[in-house]
Amino acid sequence: MTAVNRKAERDKRHKRVRRKISGTGACPRLCVSKSLRQIYVQLIDDEGGKTLVSASTNGKELRKEGARNNIPGAEKVGSLLARRALEKGVETVVFDRGGYVYHGVVAAVADGCRKGGLRF
Repeated sequence: MTAVNRKAERDKRHKRVRRKISGTGACPRLCVSKSLRQIYVQLIDDEGGKTLVSASTNGKELRKEGARNNIPGAEKVGSLLARRALEKGVETVVFDRGGYVYHGVVAAVADGCRKGGLRF
């Protein structure tokens, strides 16, 4: 009987998802990463190898509001990222859930981005 290594299992799921998803300059990849306390979201152009826009609960704007790794904080991060992306001229993205289940905080980030004006 082997012990379950959650990080290894998540990495395996993430690699499986990344085989199918790639971001371009016109339609970047919206990548979600989370820790026990924070949520990090970024738009990545995989062809150019650049991060176009990023937002997190650890940023200056959301740290003042006390946003953390919970559903209201995730929605705030999503709407902040959408606002920054629209300023850069990005309207359409490909969602990369990062091997996490599309539930709870990850779904809240997606909902916040949709409310902010991004299309998936």
